[in-house]
Amino acid sequence: MSNDVENLVKRAKKIPETPADREKQRRSFAFGNTAMENPRITREMINAEAEALKAESAERDD
Repeated sequence: MSNDVENLVKRAKKIPETPADREKQRRSFAFGNTAMENPRITREMINAEAEALKAESAERDD
């Protein structure tokens, strides 16, 4: 790895990940893995299911 890339990686590791960043990454991971198996899966489907799960979780927490 070149020094420039290595320095960028080191700097990037110091940036804190927000809950929103983590959720975006989780959805991207879910889309990438499911769409590979079934090309009819869309990002919109992943987002709709993620929102449904979030609402379901909030109901249980109340």
